[in-house]
Amino acid sequence: MAKWIIDPDHSVAAFAVRHMMISNVHGQFNRISGVIQCDPPDFAHLTVDAEIDAAGVYTGIQKRDEHLRSSDFFDAAKYPKIVFKSTRVETGGDNRYKITGNLTVRGITRSLTLAVESSGPVKDPFEEGLTSIGFTASTKLNREDYGIMWNADMDGGVIVGQEVLITLNVEADRASE
Repeated sequence: MAKWIIDPDHSVAAFAVRHMMISNVHGQFNRISGVIQCDPPDFAHLTVDAEIDAAGVYTGIQKRDEHLRSSDFFDAAKYPKIVFKSTRVETGGDNRYKITGNLTVRGITRSLTLAVESSGPVKDPFEEGLTSIGFTASTKLNREDYGIMWNADMDGGVIVGQEVLITLNVEADRASE
């Protein structure tokens, strides 16, 4: 099976979570690394082994980013990596898949299924011999399932919602043989 290296310059893990019960706060992790094993166009035996640098969380607000890195949320000093390892792939046709795997956040591992759409492979027009593939994936999770419990009550609800929408955009380059 071909080995594809996740390109950290062209990959992002984004999230959205309810704030004060009236709007969504968006953020992202830009430091993604890992390996995808597959032989396009057949993704039925695909495997994913990916890591996200928890300290790389970015929302555009420095004070909020520092709070998210703290022990109230990701505790990036104690748990520097968010890890995903696939365990099963279900094909759905039209370049669509469901990839199930183990997601570890704050040392807590839970099974999670991603709805995935693949793109490519394509030959890089700027770097001779480089071939790339892309994946867009999404899921929802309950942050409290991963020990992210911080919250504060307010009139009519809480400051931070439990449900988090995750969207991944991953580009991976075929490794040299």
